[in-house]
Amino acid sequence: MNLSMRWLKEFVTLDDMPIRDFTEAMTMSGSKVEGWETEGSEIENVIMGKVLSLEKHPDSDHLWITQIDTGSGEPIQIVTGAQNLKVGDLVPVAMDNSLLPGGKKIKKGKLRGVESNGMLCSLSELGLTKHDFPYAIEDGIFVIQEDCALGEPVCKAIGFDDTKVEFEITSNRPDCFSVIGLAREAAATFHKPFSVHTPVVKAGHGSCKGMLDVKVEAPDLCSIYSARVVKNVRVKPSPRWMRERLRAMGVRPINNIVDITNYVMLEYGQPMHSFDLRFIDEGKIRVRRAQDGETITTLDGVDHKLTAKNLVIADAHKPIAIAGVMGGEYSGIVGDTTTIVFESACFNGVSVRTTARDQGMRTDASSRYEKGLDPNNCLPALERACELVELLDAGDVLDDRIVDDHSSGERTRIHLDADWINRFLDIQLTADEMKAILSKLECEFDGDDILAPTFRPDLQHKADIAEEIARFYGYNKIPGTALGGGAQGKYSARQKFERTINDTMLALGASEIMTYSFISPKYYDKILMPASSPLRKSITISNPLGEDTSIMRTTALPSMLEVLSRNYNNRNADACLFELASEYIPTSEDKLPIEKTNLVVGMYGNHADYFTAKGMAEQILGKLCVYGWEIEASSEEPSYHPGRCAVLSIEGERLGVIGEIHPQVAENYGISDRVYCFSLDADKMYEYAKSEKTYTPLPKFPAVTRDLALLCDDGTPVLTLEKAIIRGAGNLLEKIKLFDVYKGEQIDSSKKSVAFSITMRSADSTLTDERIAGTMKKVMKELEKAGAILRS
Repeated sequence: MNLSMRWLKEFVTLDDMPIRDFTEAMTMSGSKVEGWETEGSEIENVIMGKVLSLEKHPDSDHLWITQIDTGSGEPIQIVTGAQNLKVGDLVPVAMDNSLLPGGKKIKKGKLRGVESNGMLCSLSELGLTKHDFPYAIEDGIFVIQEDCALGEPVCKAIGFDDTKVEFEITSNRPDCFSVIGLAREAAATFHKPFSVHTPVVKAGHGSCKGMLDVKVEAPDLCSIYSARVVKNVRVKPSPRWMRERLRAMGVRPINNIVDITNYVMLEYGQPMHSFDLRFIDEGKIRVRRAQDGETITTLDGVDHKLTAKNLVIADAHKPIAIAGVMGGEYSGIVGDTTTIVFESACFNGVSVRTTARDQGMRTDASSRYEKGLDPNNCLPALERACELVELLDAGDVLDDRIVDDHSSGERTRIHLDADWINRFLDIQLTADEMKAILSKLECEFDGDDILAPTFRPDLQHKADIAEEIARFYGYNKIPGTALGGGAQGKYSARQKFERTINDTMLALGASEIMTYSFISPKYYDKILMPASSPLRKSITISNPLGEDTSIMRTTALPSMLEVLSRNYNNRNADACLFELASEYIPTSEDKLPIEKTNLVVGMYGNHADYFTAKGMAEQILGKLCVYGWEIEASSEEPSYHPGRCAVLSIEGERLGVIGEIHPQVAENYGISDRVYCFSLDADKMYEYAKSEKTYTPLPKFPAVTRDLALLCDDGTPVLTLEKAIIRGAGNLLEKIKLFDVYKGEQIDSSKKSVAFSITMRSADSTLTDERIAGTMKKVMKELEKAGAILRS
């Protein structure tokens, strides 16, 4: 909803308040501002000028050399190609270094050798159209007919300087879809008087009895229908002040009759329509449900087939408008229209919404009606429209006002429970202070009962009253309190743990995926799971969408391979994916399955190999502070290559598996490249993760480094040697690093040479040679038990 600040000042005086202060205060009081814009803000250094002389250009048949008086003393010379100018015309002059809409810059220069110190502007060059100034021409210079001062900025001279504010109005506040509604909010926000002019219609042009007969035949869908007749209609452009206000509100001016209905809709929030009386058969207006199969051609030229759900305005024989949505083809005002009917009605919001939806035609009127309008607003809006008819000399208003009213007129009654509101908001206001706030919103009182105004359908409960008091008392004055009995808004230890896994995997270059927990039983065959494996016993879904989603998975490996296969077959050259996947292990039939969480990682491509996968697993375990884990080669994993697979364990419990996927499994998934995967039991990692961090001061004493070159059997795992060194060095060991593995002519073919760098340090003293020698002796003793000797 756009709001013209110039129009607003008709109802509430805000002095010269800065627009930023206005918008911030309105937002704080509950009328959220989306932004604001001043008309003509893109126009700079364009002023009013007067044509003093016109002279043909010596080297052009269509150019004119003009002398323009801008009120600054000496006239300026401007060359123009316009053919609609004459001496004495007032025109907009873009001076040297001026700016026009769209970022167009004007500088002085020469045209056909003649100096031109600016440009004379057309309507379009100022961002305006003929609808804004009907007397102007579209293909020439804008010759201004209003009285203007020479040298005055053109935007000020022609009224193109209004500030419009865009509000986001919630659907429960239909009253704020109007200038009057927003003015009421502004008056309450800034503690200013609010006044609304009471329309006065002089009429006196005879009675309309016998010309028009109105009857509401569906009172459940139309609570009130009112109409007045205007004869001797004089269709012409609206005055400038009305065109300015409509333009600022985002509505295009058309002619005085159409503009009046739009003006009243914007001002009062009450949609209106006008009918040409000639096309109302027998002068009868019937507000009724449509008959199944009836048709109507609306103003936009579209044919609509109606049903009994649709409310229509009909004459004696046919529908002439879809109630609350759009008028019929012959209901519009045309050039030879002489007598019109203004209608103002209140239609059921739900009926209008469903009709607009079913007919596929949402309009400004329907968007207002569907929010629920005030039936008491219909008659003032009708009177305002007729008042404007007289003010604009658009016709002669007849005396009678025809009304068929079925509205109850009842106002919502809410008890003012001051103590409850104070407790609810945690404030301390007296009942009189609360009444003072509510009075500014036009609430009335019957003792301690509040009589809500009929234009506020959202006021139904004491909590609604509390909200009104809170927004005008000031949300910033209400003390902040913590939620009682609720969560404190922080991550649990498990959530932090899983976020660490996600962040680490993303940092390692993997992409997260999410797969369904239900799979096909055939997936177990694709990963070569033995028929005797207990993992084949799965939870069966009682109403699956199909066989491919009929069981709950006991392993997430098939899901990972499905995604890798899809990427591979779509020619994605490299992929590294991970998922914190749920797996479901059945227990007894009457109990829920055990739900496990596994970190599953899969990769293929140029940078994928066993050591990359192992390094990622080590990074994860290290980041989670999971220590003491062991890794051992394994050929018992059916889904993995028997010679390129290892099992991880911790304190004798299985932690996970890592390795290259079995070639047959890769072939089953249509992948001809090598695929590497690993899975780690997230629940087990969480159990062994060291979540508490302890501070260790920087060492005070120097470290000692020793290098060991060992000779061992070719089949001895390097990890076995590392563990032997750890056992022998004890607390003095700070770091151990493998830096060489050698196999070649210098040693037996069944042997290999393994070299480690060992760093030792004592926390309480400098290590002596004797202590180092004793420690190294223990290390060698443990290495000999592991089958390694010093290489000579």
